[in-house]
Amino acid sequence: MRSKRKEKRQEALKRVLLEDPFLTDAELAARFGVSVQTIRLDRMTLGIPEVRERLKDVAVRHFDRLRALEEQDLIGEVEALKRDEYARSVLRIQPEHVFTRSRIARGHVLFAQANSLAIAVTDADWALTASALLQFVTPVELGQTVVMEATVRLKAGTRREIVIKGTVAARTVLEGVWTVVLMAHEDALRKKHATGARYKA
Repeated sequence: MRSKRKEKRQEALKRVLLEDPFLTDAELAARFGVSVQTIRLDRMTLGIPEVRERLKDVAVRHFDRLRALEEQDLIGEVEALKRDEYARSVLRIQPEHVFTRSRIARGHVLFAQANSLAIAVTDADWALTASALLQFVTPVELGQTVVMEATVRLKAGTRREIVIKGTVAARTVLEGVWTVVLMAHEDALRKKHATGARYKA
């Protein structure tokens, strides 16, 4: 009986990690109601590497070079990028990201992760956020990992409409639509003192 439960859990573990390779052992343990050590043993049995190695593998297979901003300007770590199509970043919520009393992530931290990803996914020398329509769905707590995904839905001249979705353990925490304006390097230099952005949140 115990062996069958183990087999079912391991099959489910494989399916879950195919859907979301960014889940940590602790998050998986909470999801399956077992210890972290049990999850580690299951992974070893199945030949599934730890989360850091899974992230590296995803990055190698799905990574263009950043163009519209520098790596140090990103909030979170980009783990997949195909310019003008799709991007994904991961942010582990640290003590500096949360309110002291509630230990809930500050909204502007999640917005910054989403916004920088919307810029990162574009294929341009420079890009500016023109508008952002978003909704915070579920609070994010200290220690959780936010996976933010950006999908370019519309390409119209120098404008991009980008759908953003943030999840924690496959549960939606943020979703919205960004409009981003692309600029050539020369145009950006001429407009460097103007923000050109109106946010709707």
